[in-house]
Formats: sequence, structure tokens, C-alpha cells
Amino acid sequence: MKYTPHTPQDIQKALDVIGVPNVDALFDDLPVGIRNPVLELPAALDELGILEHMQSLADKNKVKGPNFLGGGMAKHFIPSAVNALTFQSAFVTAYTPYQPEVAQGELQALFEYQSMICQLTGLDVSNSSLYDGATAVAEAALLALRHTGRNKIVVSQGVHPEYRETLHTFLECVGAELLEVALEGTHTQNAVIASDIGAVIVQNPNFLGTLEDMQALSDAAHAAGALFIAVVDPLSLAVLKCPGEYGADIAVGDGQVIGNAPNFGGPAYGFITVTTALMRQLPGRIVGASKDVDGKRGFVLTLQAREQHIRRAKAKSNICSNHALMALQSAIYLSSVGPQGLREVAVAGVVRAGQLERALKNIGLERLTQGKFFNEFAVKLPIPADEVRSQLAARGIHGCVPVPAVYGLGHAGLFCATELTSEKDIETLVAALKDILENISGEN
Repeated sequence: MKYTPHTPQDIQKALDVIGVPNVDALFDDLPVGIRNPVLELPAALDELGILEHMQSLADKNKVKGPNFLGGGMAKHFIPSAVNALTFQSAFVTAYTPYQPEVAQGELQALFEYQSMICQLTGLDVSNSSLYDGATAVAEAALLALRHTGRNKIVVSQGVHPEYRETLHTFLECVGAELLEVALEGTHTQNAVIASDIGAVIVQNPNFLGTLEDMQALSDAAHAAGALFIAVVDPLSLAVLKCPGEYGADIAVGDGQVIGNAPNFGGPAYGFITVTTALMRQLPGRIVGASKDVDGKRGFVLTLQAREQHIRRAKAKSNICSNHALMALQSAIYLSSVGPQGLREVAVAGVVRAGQLERALKNIGLERLTQGKFFNEFAVKLPIPADEVRSQLAARGIHGCVPVPAVYGLGHAGLFCATELTSEKDIETLVAALKDILENISGEN
């Protein structure tokens, strides 16, 4: 930054008040080796050279070929109209629509997004989106602690490992305790919940692909006076019971699978919906419908619970922004495919996943995911999953998300199918895996 409004005199005055001799002294707690590291940078390039260099880096990405990647992010078909509408300048350049008199279009779009997410989850109120699925889980846990006045959260080991890591970070910062419930096989144990628990968090389908008994788990949480937080795949709600049907108080998740491309890991966005009783505990912002002085329908930011708008002590979150453009993209996608179309997309994934599971079983790769599954499942592998994934990638196939060792399944990998998965894709994958297995047998 070449311009700063602070004069040398201003800076010295601030340093005198703090009681340090210079700006460098502010970083005395950092190791000397990282304060002013020597940067061995290559010689500068001209514009043409930079473009060629960046293109060479982009060319390393392998985006074509059969795709069986899941683990929280999957590739789905996105109608051309979705990107055409999402990336209009009126939406792309907008930040936060604080002034309703000049932002009715974006406000209405976010209102429609909220309405659709409420319809999907079966709950009463949605905010205008969060950063991603992981922070949505963490925000839901903080909400539960505020509402119940308790200081402990129970989370199923079936919740995505990255979500649990994020949850641990958030709760550690506020001095709350996180208790993990181990899986029985690949299902969440329906344990007795203690009376000092603020919320129980369960994912469905869980990280290993298993469909959980959400009604029983919800009942157990409520019997202890705790809130029940459902972490859900929004696409699965086109065919599975929605959180509202089994009594969830809060539903959260990642919205990437409804209208957003994987984009090498993001950006996507997180969603959160709650019952009416919890509405005023929601983080972020809520867009509401109102009427102007002439009685015409209009849209405004109804609730704004972040620290920018109210005193920090009363703020529900320190969210400074969100991924509202990605949420808007989901709203356009849902409008494009409609309820029946969304169901057809979900059913197609289930059918292809069933075909994939049978094909892998025929070559000796047994499914580890127990009971019913949606469009993803774990299989037992003869070698580490990351090696299988690398060998598949070398053959132009994307697949096999490694299952962490903490699950105790040995060498295991996740495979996902979607409406884009063709029978030819499955045949290609099976042929590649047979080749990998045969090479292993030959080496032994």
C-alpha cells in the first residue's frame, strides 16, 4: 500500500501512547527468521510473459474425464442460463444491499433464495447465506450455546472431518467443550444425552455415505433439552426427509451441489435455517419483504445481527461478509430445474451410485458404508486410498477421496456418482481399478 493517511508524526504519537520505540517492536514476539525473510524471487516478467506463465500453470489442471469425487463437494450439471444470469454485472459488483432504494433486484433475489432453502429444509427462517458448510456448522453450534445457556456440544464422528475441525476451533475460542460420539460401524450411536448438552450435531448422509436414523437422534437430543442440528446435503432433500420432518431445530450445510461448480474447491457457500423460536439468534442478515409508503411490495434487510450493526456484546456473529453471489446462483439453479427437476437430478445420482456400487463389488471392492446410502459410499481398498487416487488421476479419472484413519476402516476411499455419471464412465473406472488391482497382485 503506497498511500496511508497517517503521517510520521501520527505514527510516532500512537507509538508513544502504546509505549514502544518503533513499528518493528510491535513484532518482537515473532521469530527473527520470519520477520524480514529474504525473498528469492525470479526476475520480473513483462505482461506477455506473465500471461504465458499463468496459462502454463492453468494447463496443469486436469478437468476432463470421468469424475467420481465427493466427500462434501461434487460435480453436477449446471444449465447455461444459471451462469448467464448469475454473472450479470448488477449481481457480481454488488456487495451488501444496505440501501433498499437502489438494490431491490438483489434483495428480492436473496429473499427468493431464503424462501427456497426454507422449503428444502422444512424449517421456518433462513439467513442470506454464510461462508461455507464448515462455518455454518460452527455458527449453528454457537447459536445453540446462546439459546440454551449450556456450554457443551455433542457432534457425531459422521460429520465431515473438516467441519469438525472448524467446529473445534470455534468452540475452543469461546471456552466451550466439544464431545465426539464414535460411530458404530458407519452409523452414529444413539447414546443417552446428558442434561448439560446444548446441542447434538449429526450429518445425513454422513461423511461415509450412510443414511442416519435422524428421527431417533433428534428425539434423544430433545429428551435432554438440547437442540438438534442437522447437517444435510441440500440435493438429497429432494428425496429424503427434510430436517423439519424429524424435528431438527437447525439445519445447515454447504450449497455447492445445487448450482455451483466445484471450482477446484470453492468458493461455495453455507446455508442455515432455524425454527421461528431461534430466529433472533441467527448470525448474518435476513432479507425481508415489506411495503413502501404507497403500499407496494418491497425488500429490505430486516435483521442484521453482526457487529457492524449492533454493539459487539450483542452481536450474534463476527461475520464480515458472505458468499451471497454463490447463494444467488443456487436460487437461479433451483428456479431453473424446479422441484420435479431437482428430484430427477437426485434420483439419477442414486441410480448411478447403485450401478457403481454393484460394478465395484463385481471386481472385489466391497462397500463399507452400511445400510442405505444416497449417492456416495466408502469401499475397502488393498492399498492406501491416496495411491489409488493418484493412479486413477494418471489415467484421466477423478475419484477416491481417502477416508481418514480415525474411522478405523483401514485402506478406504469414497466414490460418488451424480446425474453426470454415465455407464461408460463406470466402465472406464472399473477397467482402471481392475488394472490397478492386477498390478498389485503381480507385485505380490
